[in-house]
Amino acid sequence: MVLFTLLRLAQAGFRRGALALGMAGLAVSLAAIPVKAQSPALTPEQRQAMVDLIRETLLKNPEIIQEAMIELERRNQVAQAEAQRNAVAAEKDKLIDPATSVIAANPQGDVTLIEFMDYNCGFCKRALDDVRSLAKDDPKLKIVIKDFPILGPDSVEASRVAIAVKNQLQGQKYWDFHNKLMATKGRVNGAKALEIAKEYGADLDRVRKEMDAPTTKAVIEDTVALGDRLGLTGTPAFIVGDEVVFGAVGSAALKAKIDAVRKCGKATCSG
Repeated sequence: MVLFTLLRLAQAGFRRGALALGMAGLAVSLAAIPVKAQSPALTPEQRQAMVDLIRETLLKNPEIIQEAMIELERRNQVAQAEAQRNAVAAEKDKLIDPATSVIAANPQGDVTLIEFMDYNCGFCKRALDDVRSLAKDDPKLKIVIKDFPILGPDSVEASRVAIAVKNQLQGQKYWDFHNKLMATKGRVNGAKALEIAKEYGADLDRVRKEMDAPTTKAVIEDTVALGDRLGLTGTPAFIVGDEVVFGAVGSAALKAKIDAVRKCGKATCSG
């Protein structure tokens, strides 16, 4: 509790650009902290001496606070990663549910790469070649695509079309449709998605009907809720083994995670 108070007040001092003021507040806070009943009671003079010593130490060595905050951030990142690993384990079945996903590459692959994507995400478009090259170069890789339309109504429309198209186009044909839609320059909406669906032979009357169906809406809602439970804040977000990988990190980084899963069952092998 003391450290927490120290960090919070010190941080407040930095934000105001007045470290001394923050330290003065810290000293007052420390003076008010009750001593445990089993500890010998401090006299007022001893307590004040302790506060003065802490204040003097921090004023002379403010880097202590910076170091403590860096360590706090590191611990927060470790805790977040652990929470995400637990969430991935808890949601294992949902992540690969064919009712809310598209299964591409090798459906019986020994390692699964899951991508949460948005058709209007620039970084998703940048990562498209990475995903395609992994699918081409790794015949044992299973790829799962999750429509995660978080970038506005156009993205939702495009995903609704894609989800409806999945009911008609299967396997490589759907994969080709998805890749072409993802590679489209400019803003992607429902009309553009329908245009590309027609190129690949989809029945547009059926697509229009199914894109407005409650089941299609439910797929998007379920995936967005799943992303929230996993702590996903943007796209693309990849899941390999037990880890969440954010951003267009490149095929080499993803391949390293995939290789690690094959080697030790986790995206990062220890030792």
